[in-house]
Amino acid sequence: MSRRAVFFDRDGVVNLTPGPGYVLRWEDFHFSPGIVEALALCRARGYATVLATSQQGVGKKLMSQADLDLIHANMQSHLRAYGAEFDGIYACTCLKTDPGCLCRKPSPAMLVCAAMEHDLDLHQSLLVGDADRDIEMGTSAGVPVTIRIESENPHRVTATHTLPDTTGLAELLARLLD
Repeated sequence: MSRRAVFFDRDGVVNLTPGPGYVLRWEDFHFSPGIVEALALCRARGYATVLATSQQGVGKKLMSQADLDLIHANMQSHLRAYGAEFDGIYACTCLKTDPGCLCRKPSPAMLVCAAMEHDLDLHQSLLVGDADRDIEMGTSAGVPVTIRIESENPHRVTATHTLPDTTGLAELLARLLD
């Protein structure tokens, strides 16, 4: 039987947005308030947790794939101490201008791949993001519940739920996850 999942964007949701730049080193990675509790709650309720992130900094050669992998390994190590680590991490490192890229948001490819590799039911899952491309990715993959964390990004796509920041995310998820 397929598992339900909660998909999370990284920058602006799991960690604080670094401003106009990129998180290029672990020292620049700072967890968003309440995110560890939200992830632990998802796992405690039997949901898989999956990170789906665009990391164009690799494509721009601002950092290497090894740098990104180290950031994610440190993130996982920290989360593991709270029973909150991700079941899967999917990162599109392509440039926006790469015509051959099939995984860049709003493409549902990262979610579809995660569903196949982890036996997840997209139609009974949720997605948490802070940008239109996150919400569109979830919707195109058939994810019925989308949660937008407000950001400075202008938005034209409506999510099923909206929060001003991540501090109330665990509380909302506690009501949504059965």
